[in-house]
Amino acid sequence: MQQLTEYNDVNKVLDLLSTGLQSLLGDNLVGLYLTGSLTYGGFNSGSSDIDFLAVLNSQLTDEQFTKIEVLHSKIAEQVPHWAKSLEGSYITKAMLSSTDNPKAERPYVNGGRVVRCAYGNEWVINLYALQECGKLILGEPLDTILPRVTIDKVRQASKKDMLEDWTPKIEDPKAFKQPLYDSEHLKNYAVLTMCRILHRAKNDNMASKKAASQWTKEAYPQWKDLIERAEQWEHGKQMGDEREVKNFMKFTLAEL
Repeated sequence: MQQLTEYNDVNKVLDLLSTGLQSLLGDNLVGLYLTGSLTYGGFNSGSSDIDFLAVLNSQLTDEQFTKIEVLHSKIAEQVPHWAKSLEGSYITKAMLSSTDNPKAERPYVNGGRVVRCAYGNEWVINLYALQECGKLILGEPLDTILPRVTIDKVRQASKKDMLEDWTPKIEDPKAFKQPLYDSEHLKNYAVLTMCRILHRAKNDNMASKKAASQWTKEAYPQWKDLIERAEQWEHGKQMGDEREVKNFMKFTLAEL
């Protein structure tokens, strides 16, 4: 397998994933793709995820779903550093016929678990990231299967994401206290996501978390300290007072 990244342990994870899926799924596997910070910059081995998308001809059977769970458990055993930081989805090629959010649930890998859940507003944002920066690991080229996504559609989805998914968390005392998730990681993710929402609202280009954070610090210097804490955060560290994070969320909402 080609060396897709400069990180040997990441390449090992991707190799285990690609060879495992080819063995388990055969002709049902249309393609496997790398996305996220490994493709558009700003990857941090201490806090970033390995993001992937697997495209299938048809939905996983219950038997295939179980085998996929086993595969991810084996990958976690062989490369434990990434046990909970391999994140991705298993979708069908039919889902890519439209930029509208798919109604069907898809198997989703995050935090070391494989669950079934539906896409939210991240669907369009993820498609745009793949369109602009995604990398082929194996299978059909991305430009032959992806619907075209405009930056205006991305902005609409980003604003909707803020209104529907993030705004309710501002008054939710359990927003950063989710089962099986690190509270400090959730706060870190919230801060960096606000930076990307603000950047998308004002810019036309695809930006990594690092680039969006830098732009936000310059555009809104009153939030510089909080954003720098988020930039420097790694698993096992503290992010700080959640009230400050929620105040940043309120500010982001007011700027849209």
